[in-house]
Amino acid sequence: MTLRRPAGSPGQRGEAGAATAELAVALPALVLVLAVALAAVDLGVAHVRCVDAARSAARALARGDDGAGALTEARRAAPSGSSVESALAGPRVTVVVTAPVPALLRPLGIAPPRAVAVARLESAP
Repeated sequence: MTLRRPAGSPGQRGEAGAATAELAVALPALVLVLAVALAAVDLGVAHVRCVDAARSAARALARGDDGAGALTEARRAAPSGSSVESALAGPRVTVVVTAPVPALLRPLGIAPPRAVAVARLESAP
């Protein structure tokens, strides 16, 4: 035996369009979470590219390759907008590559991806 409510009963009146309203609230939140997750993945990829760029430049400078060429190659390997710096201290060369934070993550105060590579000069005693 099933009980049926008469049309227009109080239980049915307030539910009309509820699924549409819930979807209208949930969908933008889902899109925002997805965008932040993709920006976080981009941040991780940028860090790996910074590490690769710093290592390759440090190796090239330690071998005695042309300094400008090594830094240009590091800028090509690093994410766009990155800064590449090198310093020579005694028998070691240090290369620092810093990339910008993705725009969506800047308001969160995320530290920029940064990599430091140190290599001993091959001509050093």
